[in-house]
Amino acid sequence: MRSGQELSRVPILQRLKTFGIERWDTLNDSQQRLLKKFWSIITYKWRWQIALNVPYLLLFILDRSVPAVHQFDMNILAMVATKLHLPFWIKTFIGVQ
Repeated sequence: MRSGQELSRVPILQRLKTFGIERWDTLNDSQQRLLKKFWSIITYKWRWQIALNVPYLLLFILDRSVPAVHQFDMNILAMVATKLHLPFWIKTFIGVQ
């Protein structure tokens, strides 16, 4: 087990790689075969699409779990809506009254 100070020195990508390898090694053979088959079904394009959308998933999770992030977003929307002089029906779609 590594101490907290040792973990802070290890780059995040290395930690993610190590985590993934450790998780893969804990799976039994049938689970590994199933995951390999599933991954081979997903096309190359979809693999890249999933990989590129991970940061947006993290932002979505932060938006749901940290209320200050959501409040900040709503304040920006309200400020933009007051400066653009949008019709009321468009403001209702944005969520700003």
